[in-house]
Amino acid sequence: MPQPIQPQPGQESVWDYPRPPHLEKVDKRIQIIFNGETIADTTAGYRVLETSHPPVYYLPPADIQRQYLQATTRGSFCEWKGNALYYHLSVGDKRLENVAWAYPTPTAKFAPIADYLAFYAQPMDACYVDGELVTPQPGEFYGGWITTDIVGPFKGSPGSWGW
Repeated sequence: MPQPIQPQPGQESVWDYPRPPHLEKVDKRIQIIFNGETIADTTAGYRVLETSHPPVYYLPPADIQRQYLQATTRGSFCEWKGNALYYHLSVGDKRLENVAWAYPTPTAKFAPIADYLAFYAQPMDACYVDGELVTPQPGEFYGGWITTDIVGPFKGSPGSWGW
């Protein structure tokens, strides 16, 4: 097991996050920019907190430019949240495949995020939490967003699959 980084004042350790994960309302401003367009801008999001993972932010459909999203045939299953559907994102001449996901009928504990969307930060021009540019969670599978108030180490780094 990894050695958790000791959080400084004002920081959280992902090793203090629970398992099973916890859903938390967030009033911080969340913004997503792709190909020069603001795809999302909200202060009405949620974040999912799970041991060893940076938070995954779920944004309300009303605060997302849905005209840029196309539903895909991809799906996945989370033992905590249920069945997810994925979306492609197309803006101008640029397209990202399976870059966002949502839980249309999540489990009861995650009912508040029904149809809310989460986005992978890596392929975007920029993703912000209260004006801070986020760092994407390492690896190809997870969608967490790292900010300076979160410390790890984070699942997704090489050698972390079994954490």
